[in-house]
Amino acid sequence: MARTSKHSGAKFANGNYKSYQKRYDSSKLQIKKRSALNKENRKRGTYGNGDGKDVSHKKNGKTFLEKASKNRARKGRA
Repeated sequence: MARTSKHSGAKFANGNYKSYQKRYDSSKLQIKKRSALNKENRKRGTYGNGDGKDVSHKKNGKTFLEKASKNRARKGRA
């Protein structure tokens, strides 16, 4: 019997990536982190203007602007 899923598309190693990601992204901690970064992006004038920049964190906790592709490629490695 074939396994059914409410999500279409590619399957990932754990088989329920979309469900897991939805739950993770809606957690109070992630919402707080995301809203803080969005606020900083707005403050710096780079939110939604298409310049390809993200607010990134340094190891000392300070923030700076960086190309979105570099910032997101480093995800998980501090």
